[in-house]
Amino acid sequence: MLFMHLCTLMLKILTLPLQLAELVGLYSLYKRVFPFMVYRITFTYNSKMNEHKRELFRSLDKFRPSNGDLRILEVGCGSGANFEHYPTGCKVVCTDPNPHFQTYLQKNMAKNDHLVYDNFVVATGEDLRGVPDESVDVVVGTLVLCSVRDIGLVLKEAKRVLRPGGAFFFLEHVASDPSSWTFFFQHVLQPLWYYFGDGCETTRTTWEFIENAGFSQLNLRHIQAPVTYVIKPHILGYAVK
Repeated sequence: MLFMHLCTLMLKILTLPLQLAELVGLYSLYKRVFPFMVYRITFTYNSKMNEHKRELFRSLDKFRPSNGDLRILEVGCGSGANFEHYPTGCKVVCTDPNPHFQTYLQKNMAKNDHLVYDNFVVATGEDLRGVPDESVDVVVGTLVLCSVRDIGLVLKEAKRVLRPGGAFFFLEHVASDPSSWTFFFQHVLQPLWYYFGDGCETTRTTWEFIENAGFSQLNLRHIQAPVTYVIKPHILGYAVK
């Protein structure tokens, strides 16, 4: 453990220029480039995770209301990587704190014309004040809780906008078993990963926050995703309000 902390400290020292860039505001320039990087990486990630996503989103229809179309709010939608898995006719509202995703989001909207898109709201997951209480059937967040500032508040907002009986769907990379080498490298590389991933953290025990968020029912699985080892541990499932 001491060796891990020493290695982590060395990485923190090496990232001092990045920390300074963030302090003076230069890091904000990276936020313009980040959406393009995510858009390109998404093709590989979606290909590797296709079966897992199909299995997860197959359950969306369980929450379709009997008197209308399924209403989905996607938090941290990025470039719209999940649209292809949504059932035909869904009404989708997209939110993301980075407005520079909109160009790539529109490309995926055009590809997935089986959906009805309401609007794109520039907002963090912690502050969805533009979305009324109990106004959606499903909230989706994939690879989002790794980079938000307050996981508990995001989950609270998700519960607020969900109708009674609605569900929060999630797919997240999480911290590995503390006895594993993956856990070691997650912590050692975290200082650099934070800047590369625009605030992404590989060391979060996200499942604990979901388990303690007060949902009435929780369907959660831990898997080893077929992706790079640092983010191989994943959780996926849905929680019912």
